[in-house]
Amino acid sequence: MNKGIQKIFAEVPKTYEMVNHVLTFGFDILWRKKAVRIARQQGGTHWLDVCTGTGETANYLAEHADSAIKVYATDFSLPMLAEARKKPNGGRIQLSLSDINKLPFPDNTFDLITISFATRNINTSRENLETGFREFHRILKPSGKFINLETSQPKNIIIRKLFHLFIKIFVKPIGSLISGSKAGYAYLSQTIPRFYRAEELATILESAGFQKVTFQKCLFGAAAIHQSVK
Repeated sequence: MNKGIQKIFAEVPKTYEMVNHVLTFGFDILWRKKAVRIARQQGGTHWLDVCTGTGETANYLAEHADSAIKVYATDFSLPMLAEARKKPNGGRIQLSLSDINKLPFPDNTFDLITISFATRNINTSRENLETGFREFHRILKPSGKFINLETSQPKNIIIRKLFHLFIKIFVKPIGSLISGSKAGYAYLSQTIPRFYRAEELATILESAGFQKVTFQKCLFGAAAIHQSVK
């Protein structure tokens, strides 16, 4: 993954979750929990949260996993993983420092893979995004499920313009003020308006080999939860 992006995330782990909660008015917590409720229905014995960051989604997965389920989480940022280890269920999560394009797992390993608010970081180009999705597809078992939670684009043009205006006015200054990282939240404010509509992302998932792709829009389409199957 891009070294510049890696540097940005090394600057923000201490305040990362707080900024997310402030900028989304807490909706990001609700969306993560909703994605986990969907994900845990998959069952199986091996669950993986990729690009886990501070481990928020992985922690929710571990909270709902019975003793037979092993929960794994990967990220390319060691400072982020250090925060993930501190989570209430951090001791249950097997953490791995790795790049999503070269995950250290054999083919057909996991019953479930999740990713939350990190797909935009893979999207340095559509080709790179498909490559990342294919890597997830590789390590999923047949009939395994992939859950993708990410910002999206409201379909209504007025709501979409207001959403983009909010991002432009608030994300960089508030994120920078709380975190101290101007580069981090300048980057975030640039990637959100450029990301795909839910329908477009569904097409990319299908191009990467996933089937039965569906999605649920959240908050008028400001975010979306995609489900897909290997």
